[in-house]
Amino acid sequence: MTAPEPTILATSGGHRAGTRTRLLFDALVHHAVDLSGVHGRRPRILYVGTATGDAEHVTARVAEAARVAGYDLTPLQLFPMPNVEDVEGTVLAHDVVWVMGGSVANLLAVWRVHGLDVIMRRAWQAGVVLAGVSAGSICWFEGGATDSFGPGLRPVTDGLGLLPYGNGVHYDSDVGRRPLIHRLVAEGVFRTAHCTDDGVGLVYRGTELVEAVAELPGKGAYVVRRADAGVVEERIEPRMLPAPRL
Repeated sequence: MTAPEPTILATSGGHRAGTRTRLLFDALVHHAVDLSGVHGRRPRILYVGTATGDAEHVTARVAEAARVAGYDLTPLQLFPMPNVEDVEGTVLAHDVVWVMGGSVANLLAVWRVHGLDVIMRRAWQAGVVLAGVSAGSICWFEGGATDSFGPGLRPVTDGLGLLPYGNGVHYDSDVGRRPLIHRLVAEGVFRTAHCTDDGVGLVYRGTELVEAVAELPGKGAYVVRRADAGVVEERIEPRMLPAPRL
């Protein structure tokens, strides 16, 4: 089972603290599974933690969240070497790819060394839902604002470009991201940027933004464009997703 057309869910969320576990999947991860259309069996999630350096403690927490959610999870690790013989076959065998946050600059460099940039495009075209949080959102776009290079935010402009826009994540919780995204659009680095508050995701069919969704109330999504008077920011009210059953 695959999505009926190339599908991406780009988010600033998807995780929350549990009571019996350190991490649970929140509504945005569950929505990525819904977008895949899988039914009649346990969903297969490929977890990609490149942006954290494949940190084992993060992988363990995500695996526990998948167990609680009733999903089969496979970690794709690239440090110190790929943990599977057939990387492309592994990616294509899953319903959803979920990419963790961290350093998007390092993620992009490592993916390209291993050809995962090309593999992700093939998976997208084959109907595997590509999704993720923060760095796992920016990577699908032309680029965005990142703290990959240090505490000060800087642009990254060599994203995979599956989506022909800039991307702003954590738009409401990191005060430097909005002004940097506005400047990058004003300067023409990105013609348009699509941005999310924490707890919000953007759903794309092909390269078209079709819906904003949220797991937290009162949050927004935004489209930033160049205009004659400078930069215009349009707020999009997301649809609230149902709270996941545990």
